[in-house]
Amino acid sequence: MKKVLKNYKSTFILIVCVIIGAICGLIFKEKTAVVKPLGDLFLNLLLVIIIPLIFFTISSSISKMKQPKRLSKILISTIIVFFITSIIAVIVGFLSTAAINLVETDNASSIKEVFNSDASEEIELNLLERTVNVLSTDQFINLLSTDNLIALIVISVLFGIAVNKSGEKGTKVAELLESFSEVMYKLIGIIMYYAPIGLGCYFASLIGTIGNVMAVGFLKTFIVYLIVSLLFMVIFYSLYAFIAAKKRGIKAFWKNIVPSALTALGTCSSAASVPVNIECTKKIGVPNDIAETTVSLGTSFHKDGSSIGSVFKIMFLVSLFGTSIDSFSDISFILGVALIATLLVTAVPIGGGTISEMLIITMLNYPIEALPILTIIATIIDAPATLLNVTGDCACAMLVTRSVEGKNWMENKKFKKA
Repeated sequence: MKKVLKNYKSTFILIVCVIIGAICGLIFKEKTAVVKPLGDLFLNLLLVIIIPLIFFTISSSISKMKQPKRLSKILISTIIVFFITSIIAVIVGFLSTAAINLVETDNASSIKEVFNSDASEEIELNLLERTVNVLSTDQFINLLSTDNLIALIVISVLFGIAVNKSGEKGTKVAELLESFSEVMYKLIGIIMYYAPIGLGCYFASLIGTIGNVMAVGFLKTFIVYLIVSLLFMVIFYSLYAFIAAKKRGIKAFWKNIVPSALTALGTCSSAASVPVNIECTKKIGVPNDIAETTVSLGTSFHKDGSSIGSVFKIMFLVSLFGTSIDSFSDISFILGVALIATLLVTAVPIGGGTISEMLIITMLNYPIEALPILTIIATIIDAPATLLNVTGDCACAMLVTRSVEGKNWMENKKFKKA
């Protein structure tokens, strides 16, 4: 019993503070905004370290790999796992909304008249230019922003490869990167001492300001999305963990995922959750290089919650404007748009999906005036979506480990008790 309390002490404290914050939000409502700065402080501390953390961990992991084939195997396995699980997510999102109307409208044509349908025709997207802008930036200083995480990851991977290929001459650089990585993790540990206060205050403010301001359609969307996301997490992530390491995998996943889940719910930021999520993934037994690479890449390239959310946004507009879905090609197009749009969701709190929402509107030819509708949906589903985004990266890291290390990876590791 003492050992259990020791292992879960910090988790219990975190949960208690979050519950207290939620209760305060329900009781004092908008007045809880007074403690929001204390929650913002915790979020800011995490966001400040995310840039150096990603650079040092990815570069260090790649630079010190003695087996170049291992790097390519990890990256290939990661891409395959991300692709398959993302397709599963959008299919689940569509099946969850196809049989119901997220918003009920008596007259769809009258809704269309409210919007200027010609506005969307003025927007022209150049996907090639957008891809280049996502993968790169024209100034080094832009890499020091969470708005360019994908570009930062690309540079980190290339830098790590360059150090690795430098052989003995790159040894000192690799050692320096590894030292910086260790320092960053110690810094995370220090910041996490403040987590109970920060997350408690964040929850209080979040619960206190959320609305009975939502219309019935938004409320319905939130309830359906919440049910779907929780079921998806319990069923599919348990399945992924089982595929990765049988019953041991399920036990290890649910035992270690709580800090990541609470950080995701409290901050609504995949980026801010990266440090905690990497640590939780390592505790499961995932090797350092796989945990650091998969979780960091997942922040930008794998978001189950956002994938399902993109489908919900599309289906909300489908219900609102009375759009008919008559063929398999229509369904395929919707799922394809959802997948592409998800890649454009940034790993920051509320507001990170604006570009994604613009893409949905323009590719589906809806009026640009509908953008605020998608913004509201993104806001109300942000917490459960982030929960899936973060914990899904951990589950995927287990699958990647299964692919790279073999089916007995958990037994072969020193983490046998996980």
